[in-house]
Amino acid sequence: MVTLRLLLAAIKQKEIDERTEVQDADLLVILERMIKQRRESISQFEKAAREDLAAKERDEIAVLEAYLPQKMSEAEVAQAVASAVAESGAAGIKDMGKVMTILKPRLAGRADMGQVSALVKSRLSG
Repeated sequence: MVTLRLLLAAIKQKEIDERTEVQDADLLVILERMIKQRRESISQFEKAAREDLAAKERDEIAVLEAYLPQKMSEAEVAQAVASAVAESGAAGIKDMGKVMTILKPRLAGRADMGQVSALVKSRLSG
């Protein structure tokens, strides 16, 4: 399958660029980047009325997502955010970076970081 060949090529490229073996965290970053690229392509293809190409990208996303860890529920994400806010001692929106620094390694590949960021922002604003 082409998608898997692209994934293996991306892994190999990272190993060559950094002269190291790809670890689980690196693999998550690669997968998330590839999925993000395909989502952006879908958006462009839909604007150009190319549903055939958008469908191909959706299929590739499904293949790539199979290699990600199981997604966390909204309640689990909310609990993780509450825990990180308490752990960091964040008092306001200016401390958002501290909270995200704690959450990013914990939730990588298991939650949409854009949604996590929005949740953190709303929790620190309110």
